[in-house]
Amino acid sequence: MVSTIKNYRILLKHLLIIFFGALMLYPVIWMIMSSLKPSQLIFSDLSLWPSQFTLSNFADGWKGIAGRGFGIYFWNSLIICAFVIVGNVISCSMAAFAFGRLDFSLKRLWFALMLVTIMLPQHVRTIPQYIMFKGMDWLDSFLPLISPKFLATEAFFIFLLVQFIRGLPKELDESARIDGCGPVQIYLRMIMPLALPALVTTALFSFMWTWDDFFSQLLYLNNSAKYTVQLGLRLFMDSTGESAWGPMFAMSVLSLVPSLILFFSMQKYFVEGIATTGIKG
Repeated sequence: MVSTIKNYRILLKHLLIIFFGALMLYPVIWMIMSSLKPSQLIFSDLSLWPSQFTLSNFADGWKGIAGRGFGIYFWNSLIICAFVIVGNVISCSMAAFAFGRLDFSLKRLWFALMLVTIMLPQHVRTIPQYIMFKGMDWLDSFLPLISPKFLATEAFFIFLLVQFIRGLPKELDESARIDGCGPVQIYLRMIMPLALPALVTTALFSFMWTWDDFFSQLLYLNNSAKYTVQLGLRLFMDSTGESAWGPMFAMSVLSLVPSLILFFSMQKYFVEGIATTGIKG
């Protein structure tokens, strides 16, 4: 009797997980199905399964708007994401190594101030950053989106890496010093290889947050030739005329592919990095 009740509870738990999972995936499924419908049927045909299938939305969407193919927006997004990943991994890991392993004056104070910046809303920094980048004549370029990442401005990633580095045995550092290694060699030869799961987590979050970012790219990029995927999708929306819903949904589906490929290919390290940094105090 007890085992039967337990089995029913497990079954109920799985059914609830499936239900809420399907509920959260419904918008994505609807978008995928809408990309396979003719544009005139997307909002008139209420059924999830298309009554008419078409792949022309993908061809039309890839051609882009005003003679500029959509591939250029993918290329721009990939360039920005690549530099952001490199910048965050290098600068944040160096800052985390300093907080986690080195001793310097006012270390606790600087670490506390760094944590305070996590609680600052992004919009608080928007106007000062815009004024600064405008004074540097960096507007309408990738530099405002890339250069801050090389200066360890992402406090969340620093905190995540510090938690991981603090969990590594300090005896490794002592043995390395006996062998004649300095801080730079310890960082490069020991900490970086051992912190691979946390670094992969940093890279994945950096990619997804940058790839999905819309506000910052809209703020700093004016030339359509430098637009990213998110800004390119906006071009399909015409407030004065007819919007190309079908091509927009088709390109939205394609925009999910890089994130899914990167996530599932690095899932092992991602889960390990999150679990480890969450456990270590």
